[in-house]
Amino acid sequence: MRQTPAPIKVQPSRTVRSLAEDVLDGLFEPPRHLPPKYFYDAHGSRLFDAICQTPEYYPTRTEMALLSRHAAEIVQLAGPTVIVELGSGSGAKASLLIGACAAQDRQVCYAPFDVCADVLTESGLALQREFPWLNVAPLVGDFTAGLEHFPLPAGRRLLMFLGGTIGNFTEGDARDFLSEVCALMHEDDYLLLGADRVKSPALLHAAYNDRRGVTAQFNLNVLSVLNAELGADFDLANFEHRACYNEAAQRIEMYLDSVVDQLVGFPELGRTLELQAGESILTEISRKFSDESLQALLHGAGLRVARHFESSPPLFSLVLATRAGN
Repeated sequence: MRQTPAPIKVQPSRTVRSLAEDVLDGLFEPPRHLPPKYFYDAHGSRLFDAICQTPEYYPTRTEMALLSRHAAEIVQLAGPTVIVELGSGSGAKASLLIGACAAQDRQVCYAPFDVCADVLTESGLALQREFPWLNVAPLVGDFTAGLEHFPLPAGRRLLMFLGGTIGNFTEGDARDFLSEVCALMHEDDYLLLGADRVKSPALLHAAYNDRRGVTAQFNLNVLSVLNAELGADFDLANFEHRACYNEAAQRIEMYLDSVVDQLVGFPELGRTLELQAGESILTEISRKFSDESLQALLHGAGLRVARHFESSPPLFSLVLATRAGN
């Protein structure tokens, strides 16, 4: 079995604000908001894994089923020698594509890109236990910091951005991010994008308000992150989780609602947050796509759809895209 090398740090091409800067910018004046990336401390990551196991949360298992069903065709069409996964996490989804490569006697290099070096090392070792021939070239960094300095391995590349994460971007930010991905691609490269679909508001509501309350714990945990990292004194019992579908914007919006009038101290920032009962903090958006809005997003980023794989009923999509004009 090959050894997984230490992750290579990808230098940011633009400044990414710190947690303190995001808090100062987002919390102290309405509309109050926090970026969703702060959900994912160690405990938050475990909670998200638990969310994916709840019966109501369809996206992960639906996307995995699509990948299992179409991995061979995706590999046949893309013909990669390199698989690059942006926001790779555990690498479980990539393993389905790597397995399809093995079945077609196609050896590939896998380049996972994520923010946590330890997770990259652990996931790389797990994949090499499964595929001893696999060359893993991990990259550590934040994809929201820009891709100008991203060291794409040479070869025919299949880039992947899965999990419906594109829905956590605003419309403009999603287009800008995919434009950066497009700029990385050569004419024979492909992008595999996972996108959640517009569907019944009742089904969406259930997915983000599971009966066991795991999503509520996940949402509230961001306050624990602020307590731990910035010395804040949030009392989690003073907040309630709320997730609702904004039909006009075609997106889930997740909030933390203050249930009492309260003051929250941030001694390290020299600030105090005053909240009235009923005030809300927006912690995440999750946009849902129609065929038309998904096509428009890719077209606006300079990409075209080569193949569209969707579940039946159409709960989730995988889109294989190339640079427009190819």
